[in-house]
Amino acid sequence: MIANFYKYYATGSLAIMSLFCLGIVSCSSHKKIISSANPGVSNSEARRNNEALQKQRHDAIANYPTYTTLQYIDKFKTIAIQEMNLYGIPASITLAQGLFESGNGNGELARVANNHFGIKCTSDWKGKSYYKDDDQVNDCFRVYDRAEDSFRDHSEFLKRKRYARLFELDKNDYIGWANGLKDAGYATNPKYPQLLIGVIQKYNLDQYDRPEGTVQKIKREDRVLTQINQNIGKAIKDSLVNATPTDKTYTIKQGDTLYSISKRFGLTVDELKALNNMADNTIKIGQKLVVAK
Repeated sequence: MIANFYKYYATGSLAIMSLFCLGIVSCSSHKKIISSANPGVSNSEARRNNEALQKQRHDAIANYPTYTTLQYIDKFKTIAIQEMNLYGIPASITLAQGLFESGNGNGELARVANNHFGIKCTSDWKGKSYYKDDDQVNDCFRVYDRAEDSFRDHSEFLKRKRYARLFELDKNDYIGWANGLKDAGYATNPKYPQLLIGVIQKYNLDQYDRPEGTVQKIKREDRVLTQINQNIGKAIKDSLVNATPTDKTYTIKQGDTLYSISKRFGLTVDELKALNNMADNTIKIGQKLVVAK
């Protein structure tokens, strides 16, 4: 959606970090996931890939610092503010999620792959990969040249139709964002908003959020919502997307509904009906539906 119950007790940190298994693309009991773009990778292939990456990045990994919570915040607050000013995602929300997903920046993915939000590979990913057991054995995670690239990809991830209405909130409304992420299906943990809000308030992360004037807000909304609309119909829609079948069709099975199929492939019901020239919601077992353009 990343992290598996980070337990980090360094100076300035809290044992609270061990309570979370939250993330953009991980922990299936709590999160909806983007499926790996490379299913079925063997253990030997994954090992060779990871060893090559670790060798290539040996010096950076060896010199990677250990962060306390406060050090992580100080290191990445400027990046979070930059992303907030570009897209309207409160810096406090970005920092809180980064703390959760990366274990204060000390998790394996952050150290080896500069991946602070556990974003997995998708069919359109052209960069390097790192394999790690998560929802599946040898799940494929994105590798970034810099931590900043991971923060930018986090912002891009949220620019999906599912989260569009969140960008209409004030960019210092972290409570609205925390609740909105849960309502939009970002996390299945019912306490997710309270967990985010608790960490934000514990560390006063809202001090990095900035209000905006009416004109500024309108301009930002127009820009970001236009980008979101342009993303609709692309291969990777949102956090529930399954890998698109090679023939771009799906055969209806017992228990399927248009709604469940649309969510399986990151479509709305109307988009699914339009792809198949359907006048109503009637479907039958064995029927093939087009699920991608």
